[in-house]
Amino acid sequence: MGRLSIFSKAKPTVQRLPSGSLTVDGNGRVLACTVSSACPPETLRQISNRVLQLFLKAREVQIPLAELTLQFGSLQITARELRGGAIIFLKPKA
Repeated sequence: MGRLSIFSKAKPTVQRLPSGSLTVDGNGRVLACTVSSACPPETLRQISNRVLQLFLKAREVQIPLAELTLQFGSLQITARELRGGAIIFLKPKA
């Protein structure tokens, strides 16, 4: 039986999509958050880092970008730049 255990995988879990808003500074640190604590902090960190990278790249190529909306399947991410930081709104589609 020991050999068969290498073929068993953990069952995938279903997680709710995050909803709410978070404000981050220029370094990606969360300053304020209304997203449920059930959402892993690593997920919020990844979202905020990607959004800040997009705003930074837009500044580097001199594109005036103050707001962006991203659609990922059933999750909509809207972000607004705030002097190097950002406010990010997460909204699951119904």
